[in-house]
Amino acid sequence: MNYLTRLAAVGLMAANLSACGWFSSEVEIEPAPLVKFEAEKDVDVIWRTSVGSLGEKFNQLTMGITTERIYTSSVSGNVYALDRASGDVVWSVELDVPVAGGVGVGPNQIAVTTEQGMLIVLNNEDGSEIWRKQLQAEALSPAQMNEQLLVSQLQNGSLVAFDVNTGEQKWTYDTQIPALTLRGTSAPIVALDATLAAFANGKLVAVDNRNGGLLWERLIAAADGKSELERIIDIDGQPILANGVVYVVSYQGKLVAVSVQDAQVLWSKDASSYRQLAAGFGNIYVSEDNSFIQAYDQRTSASVWRQPALEYRETSAPAVIGNTVVVGDFDGYLHFMSQIDGRFVARYQVDGSGIRSDMKVVDDTLYVLTNAGRLAAIKLQ
Repeated sequence: MNYLTRLAAVGLMAANLSACGWFSSEVEIEPAPLVKFEAEKDVDVIWRTSVGSLGEKFNQLTMGITTERIYTSSVSGNVYALDRASGDVVWSVELDVPVAGGVGVGPNQIAVTTEQGMLIVLNNEDGSEIWRKQLQAEALSPAQMNEQLLVSQLQNGSLVAFDVNTGEQKWTYDTQIPALTLRGTSAPIVALDATLAAFANGKLVAVDNRNGGLLWERLIAAADGKSELERIIDIDGQPILANGVVYVVSYQGKLVAVSVQDAQVLWSKDASSYRQLAAGFGNIYVSEDNSFIQAYDQRTSASVWRQPALEYRETSAPAVIGNTVVVGDFDGYLHFMSQIDGRFVARYQVDGSGIRSDMKVVDDTLYVLTNAGRLAAIKLQ
């Protein structure tokens, strides 16, 4: 496997990459072989089904999930609602256009975005279309919603807010992003009064939900390096919010804890990741860009443990299930690690196509979507 090719698959957005010859001297970096260990837990597959491929581009097509249903889409434009307990299809809709941003879930709606930048909102009960709007740019992360507002984060550095029921545009917030970025965007956090969003320029902002005005701004990572590639500091994973603190990580930058109330940085650690974080057992879990899995203490930032055995296996964002943290890899393996010390406790291969979509956990059940479109519900025994 070629590590630089993997970064290209993440989607470096630069027309001049070939001109500058970045790919002319690629170095082969082999992924770490699977280590042997004695399994402490059994993996139980509750159900599995197929919902269509994620395609060849770096599309994560993150699923949306509620207490009763899972909502997912294929790159070709098929949208599915499945019963969470059985995996049975409740309804499906063919949009006949390629989708790019995964499925966002609201109180009564779901939302998908197309590769042409069309935002389409559907009724979550039957899949009927409620409204659609043409966006100014591609949206590569799911739209996020509360009871009143739907917010979509665009590849060009804009946040656009709509009335969730009518589609009326309420406000736009714009920020300047570098010419060279990774392919992808973070998804915002839409709370009752404010929206938190992180951008490819390394900034985290809080925006007033009433009018899109800036409440505060915090620089998470500063560009540092001689070349444009070395200066990429994208924040592509959705921040996580816990007990009034937002945790956010950037590529080639920092893992930072910020107080939502006053925007003060509580702690900061050097880190590099373009994946979403996870939290559990008082830890923050990071899937680093070299596929090391790192656990930090939520309060103090101290390193609790580090698992290097998955190096360059293209690990997915971590998810927490029971007393374990789990990541997927490029071969479709799930690696379950103890939250206490990071030791491997179980492993299971869903299929051989790989796992890049964010996994979800509800009621101690792990939901995994592979690159080939295999969706599985899994429990640990």
